[in-house]
Amino acid sequence: MPFEKACASSELAEGAGKCVTLRNKRIALFRVHGKVHAIDDTCTHDEASLAEGTLIDDDGRCVVECPWHGAHFDLCTGAALTLPAVTPVRAYAVRETNGAIEVEI
Repeated sequence: MPFEKACASSELAEGAGKCVTLRNKRIALFRVHGKVHAIDDTCTHDEASLAEGTLIDDDGRCVVECPWHGAHFDLCTGAALTLPAVTPVRAYAVRETNGAIEVEI
């Protein structure tokens, strides 16, 4: 699968989330400890935007908490870690090249 430009690197601040649309898919980008992560933006429990969620350091694991009902998702794997979500979201490979964040989609 090819990498596609999601946004400029400067558009994603440390500790922040950003939603982008690539190939009609909403992707949530997060920068945590300098590394960029990408997962599906839509919570599998009730369709909230995960890019609007809160980042949590869970024993060294990068986690986002859904803003609506508090489900936790692993940013590296997309795994649903807590109820009410039981279905994972998809995680995507990401790279930064020439001042751009690119997602493999």
